[in-house]
Amino acid sequence: MKIAIHQPNFCPWLGYFDKAAKSDIFVILDNVQYEKNCYTNRTMIKTPKGKEWITMSIKKKFPQLVKDVEFANFVQDRDKILKTIECNYKKVKGFKIVFPILQRIFGGEWKYLSGFNISLIRDFVNISEKKPQIEVASDYDFKGKSTELLIEICKKFKADTYLSGSGGEDYQEEEKFKEAGIKLEYNKFEHPTYEQLWGEFIPGLSVIDYLFNTTI
Repeated sequence: MKIAIHQPNFCPWLGYFDKAAKSDIFVILDNVQYEKNCYTNRTMIKTPKGKEWITMSIKKKFPQLVKDVEFANFVQDRDKILKTIECNYKKVKGFKIVFPILQRIFGGEWKYLSGFNISLIRDFVNISEKKPQIEVASDYDFKGKSTELLIEICKKFKADTYLSGSGGEDYQEEEKFKEAGIKLEYNKFEHPTYEQLWGEFIPGLSVIDYLFNTTI
């Protein structure tokens, strides 16, 4: 049983969903500290000027857990982001198919960033070919921190393999996984190249860039 674990990022990049697709269980880690200037409330799209951030504003109450982060003005930000997306992608081939999906996903009003992001992630996973079982960490009473938390989650779901992002090599205590009898693998993701508007290809953008440009 292979498990992957990641925080609930906002409209994540393709590597996020590649890791989810390679796992049997994908755990959304919403019970850890929110970090400023990360991908939890922002992502990047492509515009005529190059990469551009789109951001959901939040109420700043540091420190706080990801699951407790509230939107500052959800409806206003949502409408602004949808307009920005429409302006920059209305000429791509997948616009008429993908944009109505985004309008549906963004529909309604949300109070908490994590709940909204998790809903987006579930919907994006549901339109992919490989659909792992999705679990949310705050639904369980996990007590560990850092590597111990990851091992605790693996044991809870009886996973014998933990699939980590490549960035995990910088902070994970690999020996502890070995001691727990859990195989540690690092995901090797090769970013596909696809046709984009406005010149040279830019990797690492939100999954929506890929969907707009490749959906027929």
